[in-house]
Amino acid sequence: MLDQIRGLHHVTAMAKDARRNNHFYTRVLGLRRVKQTVNFDAPDVYHLYYADGAGTPGTVMTFFPFPDSGPGVPGAGEAGLTSFAVPRGALPFWRERLEETGEVRTDALFGEDRLLFKGPDGERLALVERPGDARAPWTGNGVGEAEAIRGFGGVTLTLRDAQATAELLKFMGYREEGIEGRLTRFRRPDGNGADVVDIETAPEAPHARLGAGSVHHVAFAVENRAAQIDVRRGLTEAGFGITPVIDRDYFYAIYFRTPGGVLFEVATNEPGFARDEDPDHLGEALKLPAQHAHLRPVLEKHLEPLED
Repeated sequence: MLDQIRGLHHVTAMAKDARRNNHFYTRVLGLRRVKQTVNFDAPDVYHLYYADGAGTPGTVMTFFPFPDSGPGVPGAGEAGLTSFAVPRGALPFWRERLEETGEVRTDALFGEDRLLFKGPDGERLALVERPGDARAPWTGNGVGEAEAIRGFGGVTLTLRDAQATAELLKFMGYREEGIEGRLTRFRRPDGNGADVVDIETAPEAPHARLGAGSVHHVAFAVENRAAQIDVRRGLTEAGFGITPVIDRDYFYAIYFRTPGGVLFEVATNEPGFARDEDPDHLGEALKLPAQHAHLRPVLEKHLEPLED
């Protein structure tokens, strides 16, 4: 069993409109945009990162806004829901705030109250009341400390057959914590706060189709490159096909496909989002990977401004 994984690092999803995406995650959910850069493989498309004040692993939601993308089709083989943790008593505030953007509903899961809603591209999201979460929030845009998002609460994987992915999570250091209906909860002990993964078993679900509103991949956090090498070795020995280590400027990444079809990443906490920007000004300027730096004049004309 691996013991290097601390919980989630980031969740990356697809979007259609960059400005609308930026508005929702900063001005509605109150997250900080900690980086605006471009897709490594499609530099004419933004890669936007929203998080707490520092871009702490376990708080980072990222998006590829492809203007020509069609809507994703929900189904099996994807992370079908992303949840964020908020303090106890915060849900009435969020219900009133989010009702202005669309339909919301409340329920309870594993003894936790939560608010279910959708993002601008139909992405399924939830706010879950989780008292005792000590992570420091980013505040502003009308969201105070008593209500602000602390980071991820977890992700829900929708799978036709959960068994093989459940065994993978256990190998990654997660423990099965409980079952409620079609959902099985796994938690990483002594994690980084973003330490919950739920599996929804849905044998009748159609296969998901990637598009705007879909989660592209789920990334798990390790402290450094040495820990990542150990994880890569362990997963390889367990029979998974793992990519080489890829430098993503703000972390190092490896990727592999899970038995249920979800794309997992293992990302390092180092070097972080302040490697090329002052911490007080994260996300304010367009940052480009070195291989795309020569495209700056073209990209600055092509990419839609994020702010009004």
